[in-house]
Amino acid sequence: MRRVVFNQKGGVGKSSIAANLAAISASRGKRTLLVDLDPQCNASQYLLGEGVNHVEHDVMGFFEQSLTFRLNGSGFEAYVTATPFENLHLVASNPALGDLHAKLEAKHKIYKLREALDSLEGYDAVYIDTPPAFNFYTLSALVAAKGCLIPFDCDEFSRQALYALLENVQETQLDHNPELHVEGIVVNQFQPRASLPQRIVDGLREDNLPVLDTYISSSVKMKESHNESVPLIHYAPKHKLTQEFVALFEALER
Repeated sequence: MRRVVFNQKGGVGKSSIAANLAAISASRGKRTLLVDLDPQCNASQYLLGEGVNHVEHDVMGFFEQSLTFRLNGSGFEAYVTATPFENLHLVASNPALGDLHAKLEAKHKIYKLREALDSLEGYDAVYIDTPPAFNFYTLSALVAAKGCLIPFDCDEFSRQALYALLENVQETQLDHNPELHVEGIVVNQFQPRASLPQRIVDGLREDNLPVLDTYISSSVKMKESHNESVPLIHYAPKHKLTQEFVALFEALER
């Protein structure tokens, strides 16, 4: 399965969700690839730590070569980097990725990522992390993916933005990728003792939006995991937060 994690709002946990689901997938013996399209490089930093500064070939190099006729001839696998975790590989991002945006958009390169992933062999699962915007990179990810997960952080601004986001996904499905479907809305940083988050989630369900049953709690354990550059399944496998991610992964795999 190729799965994109997408929300136009920042700070909703896209990178954390993408990286942790990918890490769980790999821990289950699935050869898994995470593609980081966010110039903030959070997912890349999460999996590689300081090693992210020494990646020789990243996703920016892939998109740069797509603008020229001087192809490197080695395929998309040349941009894949091993992580310290068994079965888990990464196409790292680059802070300068935003500089290429206008050129790629002008050249209509939105199918290049899908073509590259179609040509890549040996992976059981692919997760794609996206920038907090509906731009060329996000559209490329939606064109390349089959499933779309939407993180949601239980505030009114996020709720209002959610409807426009779903329209963008639907438009992409109609215009570019009929196989794309929304797998669900992932309620993230949920606080069960607070009344407002529950009311907002209840409102989404009343609107018949595809809210997944597994919620991801707010926990300092996530920040600790980030600081150590170790996904939760390896950092704290028995912690409640980790088990919520495991439950989410298992629900998606059914």
